[in-house]
Amino acid sequence: MYTLSTHAAIDAIPAVDWDRLVDPETPFLRHAFLAAMEHHGCLGEALGWVPHHLALRDAAGTLVAAAPCYLKFNSYGEFVFDWAWADAYHRHGLAYYPKLVVASPYTPATGPRLLTADTPRRAEYARALADGAVRVAEQLGLSSLHWLFTAPAEAELLAGRGLLRRLGCQFHWTNPGYRSFDDFLATFTAEKRKKVRRERRRVQEAGIGIRRVPGDEVSEAQWATFHRLYRDTFDKRGGIPTLTLPFFQELGQTMGHNLLLVFAEQGHSIVAAAFNLVGERSLFGRHWGCFADFHSLHFEACYYQGLEYCIDAGLTRFEPGAQGEHKVSRGFLPTPTWSAHWIADPRFREAIARFLTEETQGMNAYHESMHGHSPYREPPAVANLALSGLD
Repeated sequence: MYTLSTHAAIDAIPAVDWDRLVDPETPFLRHAFLAAMEHHGCLGEALGWVPHHLALRDAAGTLVAAAPCYLKFNSYGEFVFDWAWADAYHRHGLAYYPKLVVASPYTPATGPRLLTADTPRRAEYARALADGAVRVAEQLGLSSLHWLFTAPAEAELLAGRGLLRRLGCQFHWTNPGYRSFDDFLATFTAEKRKKVRRERRRVQEAGIGIRRVPGDEVSEAQWATFHRLYRDTFDKRGGIPTLTLPFFQELGQTMGHNLLLVFAEQGHSIVAAAFNLVGERSLFGRHWGCFADFHSLHFEACYYQGLEYCIDAGLTRFEPGAQGEHKVSRGFLPTPTWSAHWIADPRFREAIARFLTEETQGMNAYHESMHGHSPYREPPAVANLALSGLD
């Protein structure tokens, strides 16, 4: 009834067909975003990401479901940490890599990974794609298959297909309809409200001006400066700056309306910048860099400017990136994230299942503990991440 194919390049699948399946809420899954990485050296075996995209077609040859899929030769850039699993395999003389990963590379943002058109047969397509992905992993003789940062309904569907579900935590913000940043701050306790205002004031007192620039208005010089800032952040932290300047430049040309850059300027010089992706209803904070240390500038460029943008544009959610407990006092509350894992070896599957049971208990306690640090007088409801329901 359906045919599943794999593709070593996203360009092998027509962009119009792929994007028809992508929720406009998730720009990091658009054909143009994934293609720009492949076009400009951001992926490949040396970096551990080899494209192996999944495409499900019906009897008429119509693309009805797809998934951004990669053969992984390490666990870098995933943000769902399985280094201990790989080490256990190694200690038992088994190969954990390569494995199969369904994800948007280097992008820890929640959204549908079982890409399907919004039709009455959506759940049927999703199940066929999920089962087909397992068959691909089996045929390749891989240790495992991992679906990362799935929408909650997808995590439930995958668990129903026998995969192990894993709970994580990020810190997200939801907008119930704030009229202004001051309106938002009015929901804080007096102490927390005072702290935020003091941080914003310190940036102004340093003589730093802030500009928000849509991606299709960023100049070549600004892109070059931003990329130097991006590389500098990784150099300071000992990471790998996998995203190239041509990648960002292509995004500016192909999906600039889905990008937002925040530039911090002192005099006529850019001293810091933050890169965001803009969905239909949400903002996704991704990258940041600063040439020198300025008190509270990270909070201003990466959080407060994004919050103001969401309020002004009527966006309902802001995901400012992975980790970071310091986000809680600035209005971002602990929010569940999900992944699902197929493990080929039954012994390791049983061991990992036991580990996840214990980890989930600890993660639930962590969520509860972090909620206890909320800055709100009356905490708003936790974000609803069911971006893609599968009935």
